Amino acid sequence: MSQAFPVLFVSHGAPTFAIEPGLAGARLAELGRSLPRPTAIVIVSPHWMTRGGVRVGSSATPETIHDFGGFPQALYQLQYPAPGEPQLASHICHLLSRSGITASTEANRGLDHGAWVPLLHLLPDADVPVVQVSMPYPLNPQGAWELGQALKPLREQGVLIIGSGSLTHNLYEFRGNDGDPAEYVARFADWTRDALEAGDLSVLLDYRSTAPQAQRAHPSDEHFLPLFFALGAAGEHYSVDVLEGGIAHGVLAMDSYLLRSAA
Repeated sequence: MSQAFPVLFVSHGAPTFAIEPGLAGARLAELGRSLPRPTAIVIVSPHWMTRGGVRVGSSATPETIHDFGGFPQALYQLQYPAPGEPQLASHICHLLSRSGITASTEANRGLDHGAWVPLLHLLPDADVPVVQVSMPYPLNPQGAWELGQALKPLREQGVLIIGSGSLTHNLYEFRGNDGDPAEYVARFADWTRDALEAGDLSVLLDYRSTAPQAQRAHPSDEHFLPLFFALGAAGEHYSVDVLEGGIAHGVLAMDSYLLRSAA
């Protein structure tokens, strides 16, 4: 059985990840150099959530959205001028509708920082078409997994599917942290890695009850949901390559995961 294009979950961290790549940025850059060139990238991020169904960015030239405030001025000068792919956006809507998921295109949507910041490190030339897909609101882990499942056929066309979120994401502690890594962050990250490597989907989907310090690691779900999107696109039988990223700002676990599985 042939291998389909792998799926990536990436921890995009804070916007400063764009100019402070650290270990996580280096790992993404290595991955970008080693992967075959994808025909396109389809990415979800918690920074685009929509009511009333899924929206699919269909601009041929998506803008770089600087959807954050109070960060170094250098960040607002960065651009990621990747082309879009309107035909792929329409095909994504078809796949989602076929799975019973309401979807429509959005011609005026660009790429938010959850999309372009990790792509700066992964594919810095910005020469692969990128289509961003919104996360519907409300959404739970099972729904995110089903969203990924609906788009799984794209992998057979050489499309790199990316769930861009954060392995841990407690903004209350991010703002007040003095830089020392919080012990619970490593515990949650280790638990996630172990569950992924064991392929234990039911435990992962029920992470609120099964993971250590889940409420502290994720006061709300939205930054962890892209992991389930990636798992859905990978399918139930996959292998995991761990891209160790360390811990940024004391509370943001930056590990990413490459998921490989058969077509």
